[in-house]
Amino acid sequence: MFMTSAQKMIARLNPSRSISAKIATGSLVLCSAFATAVCDASDATTVAASGAPQNATGQDESTVWPQWRGPSQQGVSPEGTLPKKWNEESSSRVEIPGSGGSTPVVVGDTAFLTSGVEGKNVLFAIDVNEPRIVWQVPMGTDRGNKHRKGSGSNPSPVTDGEHVVAYFRSGDLSCVNLSGEVLWTHNLQDEFGEDSLWWDLGSSPLLVESMVVIPVMQTGPSYLVAFDISTGEMKWKTDRMTDAPEEAAQSYTTPVAIEVNGRPAVAVMGADHLTINDATDGKEIGRLGGFNPEGQKFFRSIASPVAEGNLVFCPYSRGATLTAVDIEKLVAGEGKDAIVWFRDDIGSDVPTPAVRDGVLYVVSDAKHDKGTVYALAAKSGETLWSLRLPRSRRSYSSSPLISGDHLYVTGENGHTSVIGPLGGADDSAAPPVLATNEVADDEDYTVASPVDLGDRLGLRTKNFLYIIGN
Repeated sequence: MFMTSAQKMIARLNPSRSISAKIATGSLVLCSAFATAVCDASDATTVAASGAPQNATGQDESTVWPQWRGPSQQGVSPEGTLPKKWNEESSSRVEIPGSGGSTPVVVGDTAFLTSGVEGKNVLFAIDVNEPRIVWQVPMGTDRGNKHRKGSGSNPSPVTDGEHVVAYFRSGDLSCVNLSGEVLWTHNLQDEFGEDSLWWDLGSSPLLVESMVVIPVMQTGPSYLVAFDISTGEMKWKTDRMTDAPEEAAQSYTTPVAIEVNGRPAVAVMGADHLTINDATDGKEIGRLGGFNPEGQKFFRSIASPVAEGNLVFCPYSRGATLTAVDIEKLVAGEGKDAIVWFRDDIGSDVPTPAVRDGVLYVVSDAKHDKGTVYALAAKSGETLWSLRLPRSRRSYSSSPLISGDHLYVTGENGHTSVIGPLGGADDSAAPPVLATNEVADDEDYTVASPVDLGDRLGLRTKNFLYIIGN
């Protein structure tokens, strides 16, 4: 059911990782449900989506892919020149030891990713031209995994082009320079309390100006904390408590950087709430609840929010709902009236949507429509087109990538479908599946998202980092 009226939605939902020589050879904003707002926003009037290039200081032009969802945080390749067809023979690869699911980040010709190796958390630097592992740095004790798709190295690192920060399930948060020299380290669990997540940590650090912001949303004390990326000095820490019950209080999402009234802010989705925090001091300036009106105990959130313009899109309810929220209205105190549209027939539990030029791309991993890609008009939520990908026994945990006029969707078997050419916000014709590209490493599970390596595509599978193109 498609709704353009927030009132209709409200009425329905709420009626009343020793390191040996062996190494050197190898987790949104769309929201669901009715909401209430708690705001301190007397002078808040404008909001804009803001990716890392706008927000991260010290970042230079060599920084190709600074964080999990790319420079704009929207899953968009800036140049749009990535290859569209490939196979094992046309690709090169480097084996990554151990176990990890982190999506790489990229500076120049070097990719950085994490893995749990022989009981240690490890950050790897990989020359994508040869390719080969250049260096590896241990960063604490690997906590391993609880879920078959997980690991102790799920979060993506972040980089501003001078520093690389990595975060692990053990709570270890460490920063190195591009040569692998450790500059500073923290363990969030030693400092602020033990991890109480039922499953494996998935939230990646977020770059905001000269800081890295880490969300901790769990059963028990939940908070946001920000550190200076150069010095490791804690800039602020803010509690984020909600009334979400049991597992619903657990979130594996990554926040998105936005701007409110020209000031950097952070939009966080999880634990049945969307919250907006001023990135300067961490102060909460907007809150929207009601994403779990019936108090379901197991509504943990995995798909992250994504933003464009003044809209934040939030997948929720284990992929059953999708909500668009006007951040300007939310921060201004309009509460439930900040909801622009709501869908309870389309959603995504694990893959985070991609958005560009007014079109939101959603990959469903639900049982009834698994492998269906939806293109929605961002402003209205209306379905422009839908497309069923080739059938597969595997599901989808990677998030989609937009490059040029094509969409890249990677399954848990490492196979990537390339869809296109894409139309615009006024085009309702479904594009074809141009190619379904296979690689030899189809072992369970590919969960990292494909990334832009400049003019090549990077794809981390279960055991390898593939370098595709040129």
